[in-house]
Amino acid sequence: MTDPTWTALEVRVSGEFACFTRPEMKVERVTYPVMTPSAARGVLEAIFWKPQFQWIVEEIHVLKPIAYFSILRNEVSSRQVVATARAWAQSGVGGYAAADDRTQRHTLALRDVAYVIRASMRLRPGVSDDIAKFRDQFRRRVANGRCYAMPYLGCREFSAGFGPPQAGERPIDLSGELGPMLLGIDYLPNGGGIGQPRFFPAELRAGVLHVPLPDAVNGAG
Repeated sequence: MTDPTWTALEVRVSGEFACFTRPEMKVERVTYPVMTPSAARGVLEAIFWKPQFQWIVEEIHVLKPIAYFSILRNEVSSRQVVATARAWAQSGVGGYAAADDRTQRHTLALRDVAYVIRASMRLRPGVSDDIAKFRDQFRRRVANGRCYAMPYLGCREFSAGFGPPQAGERPIDLSGELGPMLLGIDYLPNGGGIGQPRFFPAELRAGVLHVPLPDAVNGAG
């Protein structure tokens, strides 16, 4: 019997560039050859998010041949901290000079990508809403090109276009192992921001990345 809290939905996303960084690369950015579930979930939430449900990514279909390109960029090393900036403004002491904080980083990214994300909505515990209304809202937003924030493909500068899947478009004929891939992060309930990552052995089969359910993968240290 089908779980009434689940609804299968699809959206096509594409872009000129993408970078889904492998976590084992500490200094240089090196992309996975395909979109990751966490990146797909970010795209879905940028299009439509409500606290009543969570997105469960099921499949990612790769529609175009995998092509890489590399770039070398100047990036700042420090993170922006609002509290620090406010303290500088109030005291009149301190400041930031980007020229003194730059470092060169190499990025191996993807060029000319397109995917179909297949995902489900799962109602959160205690929610009694009819999930059909969320399904219909998502489909309308996809058809009309509406989003809460601009979706992006791994890095914010690599924006993504989106729309309904195109008739007759099929995944590429490519299979192979992709290595460990992040499925999600389990955060401790104390609100301290400490989380336990969960990985799964990703594999592309006939151009489709099949994503396990969140409960099927244990945390990894």
